[in-house]
Order: sequence, then structure tokens, then C-alpha cells
Amino acid sequence: MDVAALIQTNGFLWSPLAFASLIGVATAMIWLAFRPSPPVQMVQNRLDSYVGRPDVVEAIDLGKPFVQRAVVPLFWRLLRLLGRFAPKGNLETTERMLLQAGNPGGLTALDFFGLQLFLVLLMGGGYFFLLGHSLPFAMALRNSLMMSVAGYVGTRLWLRRRVRQRKHEVIRAFPDALDMMTISVEAGLAFESAMFKVNEKWDNALTREFRRAVTEMRVGTPRDVAFERMAERLGVQEVSTFVTVLIQSNQLGMSIAQVLHTQAEQMRIKRRQRAEELARQAGGKMVFPLVFCFIPALFVVALGPGAPDLVNFVIMLGSRRMAP
Repeated sequence: MDVAALIQTNGFLWSPLAFASLIGVATAMIWLAFRPSPPVQMVQNRLDSYVGRPDVVEAIDLGKPFVQRAVVPLFWRLLRLLGRFAPKGNLETTERMLLQAGNPGGLTALDFFGLQLFLVLLMGGGYFFLLGHSLPFAMALRNSLMMSVAGYVGTRLWLRRRVRQRKHEVIRAFPDALDMMTISVEAGLAFESAMFKVNEKWDNALTREFRRAVTEMRVGTPRDVAFERMAERLGVQEVSTFVTVLIQSNQLGMSIAQVLHTQAEQMRIKRRQRAEELARQAGGKMVFPLVFCFIPALFVVALGPGAPDLVNFVIMLGSRRMAP
């Protein structure tokens, strides 16, 4: 078969118009593949405007206060530099505690270690050079070491207190949040929408973690991974159990509404049991103030007016026994 017969047989496929169309489609596809997306293009244009106009960046930087421009960055650099000299054995533990405390002040583990060493140097050195000059050297050195230990331990106690407060806030808010989510899901809302409904109703550590988990899911993070990260950030046993049950029910195809209803009922039972436990502990906790505070004051009020007569009676009785 010659070329003319082949062209007549295939018709439009081998025509110049078809060839030009294929070239055009290929060119358009290549242009779409390498064309930047609108958000990237928007950011690129903004960066180009800043690069092309350095006075804009300078005006923005100079518009900030001097402390925010110079002192704060220098302070954070100093903390990170000091944090490099801290022992790295408890780095993972400190990172987990900061995570469960809600990352106060945006501190990292190195920042926290740097803050500890900074307070050690500040409190110990400040006491030695400012207040210890009027004391003997040994006493000034001892007091400075005590102040340094107080600065080191105080930061750790502050972090543990933040963790306990946050966990207590989550434990108190969790049963009510589950009830709200159960009602929302049974009313027809999706699970993520129910979590946002709880966030609209209250503002606490739990609802903020709900909002963060939903945001992670909306940007592409799998639901199981987002829930596991949320449980790790909170560090509460009840939330970890709820996340485990939720992941298993999602894998098995169970009803979310039924799972929420069961978990909410269990959380209400645990809250009642916790209240009963605290009520039973109240008697033991009242022993110390009663024995060392209330009863001595009661004795002073009841026996105080008769104390002089009682002392005189004891003295008189003793003098009679000593008489011949």
C-alpha cells in the first residue's frame, strides 16, 4: 500500500489539521504542568514587590518597637545557646511535657533548658554579687547555690504545674464535649462538623485541640493520624481511650453516633466516680487543718480565760506539797 492509499484509508488521522491539533494540545499541557498555582504566584508577586522595594521591608521592621526588634531575638538566641550546654538525657521527656502543656510561649526543649540555666545564673549570681557582699563568703556561697537550685527546680515545677492544669481542664471538659458531639452527630452533622460545633460552644484546651485536629484533616492528614497526634498532645488517658475506640470503629465500619453515645455514657460514669473519690478523700485532707489549726485555736479560746487561775492553782498545790 502506497502513501496516498494510506492517507485515504486513515482519513482525518493523518491530515495536517489533526497533526496541528495534537501539537497544540501537547503545548497547552506542558504550559499547564509548569504554570505556578495561583497561591504560589500570589506569594511570588508579593516577594517580588518586597525585593523590588526594600524601603517597604525596612519600614515594616522599623515600625516595630526596639525591644521586639533587637532585645527579644537576642534573648531567644541566648536561651538556645545556653540550652546546648544542658544534659540531653531528658530532652525527649521535656519535649513531651512542653507538648502536653500546650507549648507555652512557643518554647522548645532547647529554649526551656536555656531558660533554666539563665535563671540559675541570674538568681545565683545576682544574689552573690548584690546581696552576698555583706555576708561571710561561705554563707553567701551557700545562699547563692540555694538560689540557683531554686531557679532550676522552679522552672521544672512550673512546667509540671502547667501540664497538670491543662490535663485537669481537659478532663473536666471532655464529658460535656462528648455529649455535645453525640447530639450533633445524631442530628445529622458530620463528625468534623460536630467537633467544630463543640469549638463554637466552648473555648478551652480540649476544643482548641479539636479545632487543630480538624484543620489537619482538612489539609490532607488522615483521620487516624490526626486523632493520634491530638491524644499525644493532650496526654489524658480518657482521650487516648476514646481515640483508640474511634479508630477501631472507623476501621470496622461501626456507627459513629453509637460509639459517641457509649463513650459519653462511660465518661459520665467516670466523672461521677471521680467526684465520689474526691469526696472520700476530703476527710483525710481535713485532718491536718483540724489538728494543727482549728483545735489549737479552739483550746486557746475555750481555756484562755481560765489559764491564769489554773496556773495559780497548780503553783499553790505544789507549794503545799513542798511545805513541811
